[in-house]
Amino acid sequence: MARPLRVEYPGAYYHVINRGNAGEDIFHSIRDREKFLEYLEKAVERFSIIIHTYCLMTNHYHLLIETAQANLSLAMQWLNVSYAAYYNKKRQRSGHLFQGRFKSVLVEADEYLKPLSRYIHLNPVKAGMVNSPGEFSWSSYPAFIGKIKAPDWLETGWLLATFGRKKKEAVKNYKAYVEGIEIKALKDPEEDIIGGFILGDIDFINWVKDTFLSARNDEKEIPQLKRLKPKISLEKILQVVSDEFGCSKEKILEKGRKNNKARVLAIYLARDLSGATCSKLGDYFGGVSGAAITVRYNKVAKEVAEDKRLKRKVEKIKARIINI
Repeated sequence: MARPLRVEYPGAYYHVINRGNAGEDIFHSIRDREKFLEYLEKAVERFSIIIHTYCLMTNHYHLLIETAQANLSLAMQWLNVSYAAYYNKKRQRSGHLFQGRFKSVLVEADEYLKPLSRYIHLNPVKAGMVNSPGEFSWSSYPAFIGKIKAPDWLETGWLLATFGRKKKEAVKNYKAYVEGIEIKALKDPEEDIIGGFILGDIDFINWVKDTFLSARNDEKEIPQLKRLKPKISLEKILQVVSDEFGCSKEKILEKGRKNNKARVLAIYLARDLSGATCSKLGDYFGGVSGAAITVRYNKVAKEVAEDKRLKRKVEKIKARIINI
């Protein structure tokens, strides 16, 4: 089993998730959840981690963690082992409690901490456990909205400060932000994850790559290194290609035109950079099939490999797209 890619440094933010082995419950009682929070408090003290958001579901938990030191793995290993030992002893059982290694996503805090916090706090509502996030006792949301006193180990100030200067105003705005969205419209921010472990814009992704990953060559053991590509919007790709060819976006999107080189390259670059499925790309480019997108992509890929001039042109356009 390939080990997960972890990038650890002081001041990093992570969305951490861990699930029960084979999807089994990890919390069965109030005492179980209380005990987990006790261990979480001790982890804060022992490893100087900062907890910005938490939610204890039934068969998994969510944490938004900031690390003052480069020690996420140590902190999470201690937390999981400590709780598993309590759980197994209480129930006179042995074996794994959690489903393998914990999942951690490195997060660009300024851009994603708000939507991630909302998503985590709305998990119980989305799961049908409660009607309102304030009704769920085992998340940090009641502390954020002042329903209960926040424990000393929970950091609510950083996030609330982004919703208003005064605490009362910030709490009101945060409550509206979380509860004002339809559950059906709630998007998991992690749909935008790059390489399976990083959530951020292109500049943040490139900084992580240049700072922590540029010297690594263990791609076979850690496949995320090969998949670490920024996902770029289709609109952005289309704009750059239309500028490069001096044609309208409508011309690129219109199917049926012969010798439409701008369209062909736009499809190729969209398939390579956007992360969208072939089916979605087919809809975007005038209602063609996903199979047709694949055929066009493979044809251009072959031409790029054989034609140095075309390859230079493609790399030039790609550089413009990525660096805008």
